[in-house]
Amino acid sequence: MTDSFALHIPDADLEPDPLSPGQIASGSPEVSGKVLWESEDGRQIRGIWQITPGVVTDTEADELFVVVSGRATIEVEGGPTLHVRPGDLAVLREGDRTTWTVHETLRKAYVINLAR
Repeated sequence: MTDSFALHIPDADLEPDPLSPGQIASGSPEVSGKVLWESEDGRQIRGIWQITPGVVTDTEADELFVVVSGRATIEVEGGPTLHVRPGDLAVLREGDRTTWTVHETLRKAYVINLAR
């Protein structure tokens, strides 16, 4: 495990993390992120993720996140529609098939748990 730390999320430098073209439903959204910590077994990841406006699809991991900036609507296939904005905490279940409509560039801090 790494040392304890603090980071101002809005100012954090992120690295490009291109989407698969098949995930883009409309617009030209761009994704960037930064893994801040990963468990030794690779089953837990903590980081920051950002996406610019557009519509994308995804199959989710077990994730808890807090929106720092921006706004999006997340439609969970066969489930709820989530409207997220700064200060909101959201939980996505592993296997959820989602459609993200990003209205304003969204930045979030997340914790992902991966099954192995």
